[in-house]
Amino acid sequence: MSGEAFDWHEFLGRWQREWVPRDHQEGEAPEKTYTSAPGGPNPRPLGSPGAPEAAIAASEERLGRRLPPSYREFLAVSDGWQVDETAGVYRLGGVADIDWFHDPHGLTPLYQGDLGDNPSAEEVLLAGMWQRALRLETDSDMSYALLDPGDRDPDGEWALYVYKGWSGELPDRYPSFRAYMEARYRAFHADRAHRPDFVNATTRAQDARVAQARLLVLRGRYEEARPLLEEARAFGRPGSAALLNQLRQLMAPHSPRDQGFLVGDPRYLTELLPLQVLTLAHGGGRRGGDDHWLGMMAARGVARETARAALDAVRDSTHRYAPAGTWGRAVAEARETARWGDCDAAWRVLRAALALWEAPGPDVIAPVGLLADPVLGPLITPERGREILATPRSGQRGPAPEQVPDLDPPGLAWLTEPIAGRRPFDGYRCVWTEATDPTRLPDLLGEEDARLSGPTDLRRAFWRGTDPHRREDAEPWADRATVAVGRTARGWAFAFDGWSHRHLNKLFRSPAAAASADGRAVVVWCDPGPSAPGRHGVFHLSVAERGEELYAFSARGTDIQRSGSIPPPLDPARLFRPQDTDPDRELRLLHALHGELGLSLPRFALTQGSLHTFTTRSWTRPPRDGESFAWMSFVRHRL
Repeated sequence: MSGEAFDWHEFLGRWQREWVPRDHQEGEAPEKTYTSAPGGPNPRPLGSPGAPEAAIAASEERLGRRLPPSYREFLAVSDGWQVDETAGVYRLGGVADIDWFHDPHGLTPLYQGDLGDNPSAEEVLLAGMWQRALRLETDSDMSYALLDPGDRDPDGEWALYVYKGWSGELPDRYPSFRAYMEARYRAFHADRAHRPDFVNATTRAQDARVAQARLLVLRGRYEEARPLLEEARAFGRPGSAALLNQLRQLMAPHSPRDQGFLVGDPRYLTELLPLQVLTLAHGGGRRGGDDHWLGMMAARGVARETARAALDAVRDSTHRYAPAGTWGRAVAEARETARWGDCDAAWRVLRAALALWEAPGPDVIAPVGLLADPVLGPLITPERGREILATPRSGQRGPAPEQVPDLDPPGLAWLTEPIAGRRPFDGYRCVWTEATDPTRLPDLLGEEDARLSGPTDLRRAFWRGTDPHRREDAEPWADRATVAVGRTARGWAFAFDGWSHRHLNKLFRSPAAAASADGRAVVVWCDPGPSAPGRHGVFHLSVAERGEELYAFSARGTDIQRSGSIPPPLDPARLFRPQDTDPDRELRLLHALHGELGLSLPRFALTQGSLHTFTTRSWTRPPRDGESFAWMSFVRHRL
């Protein structure tokens, strides 16, 4: 508290004037029912007259310690207090009541036994607290309010712990007695906030803060608004939790949050109901299954058929965030751009239109519905979420925020780098086709009847899906690949596979010629091969045009097989030097492909986004007569 002056007379007097009983107290005996309505009887006395200095000093002499400042000041104003928690401590005693706790329940050895070999300072303090603590409460529900002289701050304040013996939980810690009383005052308000008759100067002030915070957020000043909303939420003021939830949702976009009863308001269905489905998909509300969740939504005012349609659409990735007006047209344009991999361009479209977003009502302050769109949702990183919040919108004005930099690096070198907390691709292969629409790739490269999937979360599609070459109808030599499809910044269509972990072998058949019906096609396969001393990875390049292969090479160590007239910048003799390691060779090849052919791949879309996919024809040919072929499969069994 740093010596900050605090007026206990004003604080306790305000609490006393505002006091009304909790709902369950309405039916209690008349002597326990009080009101603070104007003209009514005097409210229930929560405190007592302040203790004289002599009485406080005598208590300190009895205890052998000087009391901490905020508790001492409190006693001088009110010698005890009716805290009136719903469960826990009910009354704090005065100077004649307080005494040392002495750990009557033997909690010290229990907590000391759980310290472990390297306990934190906080854990050590808590373990010793039970023997040192001063007990304050005189009426409680198996709960204790304990001031710890061993846990003190530079101002001499003692930490206050509230231990609820029936809960099985660690005690709640407050840095001082004053902090505890302020928290209890906020809880008193929050417990009664739903009552229409609970109106006073504090509720009006907090409601004004919520209204002020809403305008600040719409003007892009969300950091100023956040503490206002946090305080109002602690007082239980209507709307504060929903607005704060939206701020937190955009600051941590992929941490689903319950949207509460606001989801049932027809004005907000477009923005909030699909987000509520995401909470279910990530485990929130999964207990009891879909029927339980649908029942929860019905209880919040969402028609069961509406909730079911939203659930099915989000689950099968067909949901589309489709607001109206100019903002809606920008969303549609951004989705069309993002679904082919240019996530940075898609974000720029959204950024340019953010100011045109209109709040559908006072309780929604940002286009959070973006997050549930399977194509656009992954684009909203925490940094971009903050840029959304910092952008003035819905008719409000303010300075434009600093723009978040693009996320996709140029070229292909990123394929060798760690990505989003994981290792680089363990081998990859890709086909690029020039002057080809990506929708044509299944016809050029796909297995029979291949077609593009809808935009798919690639992490789930490839990490949890079934490999095409393990299907029951797959020949043992076949090497079909599930590829992600998109378009590069220079207009090449691509089909990328970085997940199959297959190895380039003598049966390999380049798909470059088949892919080149509309113009040039390029095939690259970087295969690190098995890790073993003296073994090298394989690097393959083939280029074709109008159905004819122009040139190709495959390099393993110093062994290079080549055909056609290879341009000097791509000549493997220049790219792969004998002293190079495989990572050096790979990086030099990727730089050359970008410089000579203009090839690139979108990192964000391939590692965090959603793209269309299809299954290719086999990248290997059948064994010829006399050729041997062996294959192995491994099945993991749980014991």
